[in-house]
Amino acid sequence: MTERLKKLCALLSLCKTFADVGCDHGYCTRYMLSRGLCKSAVITDISAGSLSKAERLLENYIKSGVCRSVCCDGLSGVPEGSADLVLIAGMGGEEILKILREAYIPQSFVFQPMKNAPQLRQYLLERGCAIEYDGLFTETRGGLVKNYFVIKGKNSGGTRAYTRAQLAFGRDSLGTPQLAALIEYELKKNTAYASGELSPSSRAEVEARIAFLKEVLSGEAG
Repeated sequence: MTERLKKLCALLSLCKTFADVGCDHGYCTRYMLSRGLCKSAVITDISAGSLSKAERLLENYIKSGVCRSVCCDGLSGVPEGSADLVLIAGMGGEEILKILREAYIPQSFVFQPMKNAPQLRQYLLERGCAIEYDGLFTETRGGLVKNYFVIKGKNSGGTRAYTRAQLAFGRDSLGTPQLAALIEYELKKNTAYASGELSPSSRAEVEARIAFLKEVLSGEAG
């Protein structure tokens, strides 16, 4: 299991039925079942080939009837209310949004968008979700540090309105060394870009982004 998956698993909590949407190899489901953190599980993937990897890993659980495998798009094979904790990880925020819009927001969820996390946060907040954790973790692979945002919560209860900085980077990421390193990297990239030839509108956009990043880094961003 990769470092990313280990950190995701640490955010999963006790439930009755666990659903892993876009399950890939099925490691998170094995984690839940092997530790008795759920009584039953559902694994899904839009790709039959990808799903077969998880089916091999979870073969004994499937044979015993505690794990169900469904080849489907998003949550279409997980009826609303049939799973009280849903994990959707390793896909873009826009893709996660599409899944939620076409189906429903699960009772409890852990979402790990690979990009477009602000749009996903905005959607969840607008629909009255209670965000329990909205942070950032890193994984070092091949000498490179990769950053991952993760959002854990429930589909009701509401959350206090986010500031611009919280919406951009996650409420629980602010002030952490991991976010500071990410912002410093983005600052260098944007500063280098601003040194080139840009149209007035593009330059204004980049300079505004640099100013915002500096505010977040200093803790002054609203």
